[in-house]
Amino acid sequence: MSQRNGDADFADIVGEVALETVGSGYGFVEGPIWHPYEKWLIFSDMPGNRMRRLTADGRIEIFREPSNKANGNTLDRRGRILTCEHATSRVTRTEADGRIVVLATHYDGKELNSPNDIVVAADGAIYFTDPTYGRMEFYGVLREQELSFQGVYRIDVNGALTLLADDFAQPNGLCFSLDASRLFVNDTERQHIRVFNVASDGKLTGGAVWAETRGKGRGAPDGMKIDSRGNLYCCGPGGIHVFNPSSDFLGVIPMPEHTANFTFGDDDLRSLYITASTSLYRQRVRVPGLRLF
Repeated sequence: MSQRNGDADFADIVGEVALETVGSGYGFVEGPIWHPYEKWLIFSDMPGNRMRRLTADGRIEIFREPSNKANGNTLDRRGRILTCEHATSRVTRTEADGRIVVLATHYDGKELNSPNDIVVAADGAIYFTDPTYGRMEFYGVLREQELSFQGVYRIDVNGALTLLADDFAQPNGLCFSLDASRLFVNDTERQHIRVFNVASDGKLTGGAVWAETRGKGRGAPDGMKIDSRGNLYCCGPGGIHVFNPSSDFLGVIPMPEHTANFTFGDDDLRSLYITASTSLYRQRVRVPGLRLF
């Protein structure tokens, strides 16, 4: 792990920082996902207990209300929405006809803490983090924790739930490397990013600290993505921290509000849609991101 002055690299990847406010006046927004074919963006407002959709013509409408205080979202390999619900401690899938299918609720007979962020592997397996934030007021529903740890899990294509790691303080954002051989998972409380090797059966080994998100300003490790060159973006103090594939810290996209998550969108996947507290922002970047499916 190293840090250096990478202004030139940061400029090549991100370009000029020029934030555009797309929408505002929300409670606390999270979980943005861009549909690459239908051209919409969905994002969650946890305190508002609803999910909103930015349509292709620029309107923001209600997508789901109530949402069970949904947090992280992604799309599976068939374009169906996968959602982490804070109020119910569930992972769910929205079918094409709008039906909601429950994928995970309990581990070892105990209710999950509050599934937070979620990604899908190339084989269709689902990986998600399970910190305790959804058991707090404002972000979720105040209630006692049943599990004695905060874990990272995998749901295989047959629906079996496997605990992959249980040594996090508060696991949060996660993303795969470009070749899917490694899984990055950050820890909000410890303010670092760890990296795991992904075995052929989907289980994880390793878990060394890959990088830290240090600096001034509001924020901590939360949402995390890689772009099409393997550069890693992670929420952190002051905004969104950018690292190259070797874990060198390149710079921060400064944000005016506490930043929780982001996704790459628009036709060229060069618009970074950022959910930051009460607002949805857009920042154009030079290196495109990756489609969710």
